[in-house]
Amino acid sequence: MHIDLIISHARIRTGWSQRPTASAVGVWQGLIVGFDEQLHGMTAEIEVDARGAFMMAGFNDAHAHSVWYGQTLSETDLTGAADRSQVYEKIAQESGDDSDDSDGSAWLIAAGFDPLALEAPLELDALDRAARGRPLLIKHASGHAYTVNGVALEAVGIGRYPHARVDGGVIATDEEGRATGLLEENAMRPVQDVLQPDPLLEISRALDRATTAYARQGLTSVTDAGVGGGWIGHSPREFAAYQDARERRTLSTRTQAMIASDVFHPIRGHRTEEAFAGLDAGIRCGLGDDRLQIGPMKLFVDGSLLGGTAAVTEPYCGHDSGHGYLQGDPDAMAATITGAVHAGWAIATHAIGDRGLDLALDMLERATAESHRTPPMPHRIEHGGVVRPDQLPRIKSLGAALVPQPMFIAAYGDGMAEKLGDRRTLLSYPAASVLRAGITLPGSSDRPVAEGAPLRVIQSFVERTTQTGRDYGPDERITVDQALSAYTTGSARATGWAACKGHLAPGMLADFVVLSADPRHVPTDAIGRIGVLSTWVGGECTFTAEQPMTG
Repeated sequence: MHIDLIISHARIRTGWSQRPTASAVGVWQGLIVGFDEQLHGMTAEIEVDARGAFMMAGFNDAHAHSVWYGQTLSETDLTGAADRSQVYEKIAQESGDDSDDSDGSAWLIAAGFDPLALEAPLELDALDRAARGRPLLIKHASGHAYTVNGVALEAVGIGRYPHARVDGGVIATDEEGRATGLLEENAMRPVQDVLQPDPLLEISRALDRATTAYARQGLTSVTDAGVGGGWIGHSPREFAAYQDARERRTLSTRTQAMIASDVFHPIRGHRTEEAFAGLDAGIRCGLGDDRLQIGPMKLFVDGSLLGGTAAVTEPYCGHDSGHGYLQGDPDAMAATITGAVHAGWAIATHAIGDRGLDLALDMLERATAESHRTPPMPHRIEHGGVVRPDQLPRIKSLGAALVPQPMFIAAYGDGMAEKLGDRRTLLSYPAASVLRAGITLPGSSDRPVAEGAPLRVIQSFVERTTQTGRDYGPDERITVDQALSAYTTGSARATGWAACKGHLAPGMLADFVVLSADPRHVPTDAIGRIGVLSTWVGGECTFTAEQPMTG
């Protein structure tokens, strides 16, 4: 039999209990057909000698933001800025490049800003001077806040002395009532109303940049955690950009896209049918195929732990925001969730604080108890910045996945621990207790909020140390093998694809990554430095290093 691909002389971790290891794998029409002795007598169109490299199922990031990430790759990068002068200098450098701005009115946009790394907040007048008369938008790394200059405040109608109050957001002011430039949560929307919707061509280009980077890092599947509307979306037509990218064959990772709850509305049906909320024509999650699929509805219950806007039951330590706040009216959010569940949607609920998680579980429990529909993928709790032990059984009973981001610990752990205090830090972004409770634990990054290279996130799953080397909830550490499973089988289960991907076995999708070393057999602090030699989606190579293997 002549098949499409045979990779031999590899050290393969299959993730399949019936055959945990192998040295050769064969692929035909995008699927795995067998291992080792099962390939005897077969030839292939492409035969690759892995030369002893380590091979496993491809990585699957269950929560990232592909368009947002792709845009940051072309914006002014403030990652690592440790004092205000560095921020002002980078903005000034960008404002001096007027090659694309003949009249000086084009917006300056910067990304990757971490306010916790600075000694003091940015000053509005200093930002105006650095931007040289142009409107400036600085995207916080958390995604839950912007910092803008005075010119931008005027341009979007907020003004330098705002009087408006925002439901589920804050326009920060000083003691004299003058805007500081900080816009939290829903207060970001006036800026988005001016700058969006983004052109589909720009969204497509951002996707190309993002998925090219994904392939270099061994990712074969990614879930975009919110498109199409709200402050997390980029255009009402955003999903069309994904379709365009797929048709052009530039969408190099399998993609599931969550739809923002903001675009859901009541859908009329026959008088005998129950009312539900959804998208026009009755489209719901599960539509699509193994290359591009509509995922759950994404709803924000609360805000960010980094910004102190996530809703917690006990006040933050030494933080003026007190208990944080909810993103909207609880009754309205509950009605949206109930209507979507009745329509057959899975729900992905952003809940970072434990008070926000209480509300998310209350709403999901009521909605699922009243509905006879079973969605094509599990319900999900996104993040879990603070999860009390009593909340884990409730998540388990819903059959929901908990989707934490361990890379937040390595990137922002010191600041988060300061806000939470010692006791709550032990409950933050759990992993080991999630597995002990029998809850699905996927691998995810929330990129570009934090670095998203899977091997770096896996290292943080295992080490759970902050940027200064402090332990962060050490009882929640998991083994390297458990972390590899989270990024493969765990993510496949969380996204509803466990029957087709997440491990290597005959009949499964031929998605795999070849690495320069086995993550289980190197020091834990070296996991993130392991090289990706090649990435394969459906048996097609989406990335190869310069001289990884012979073919």
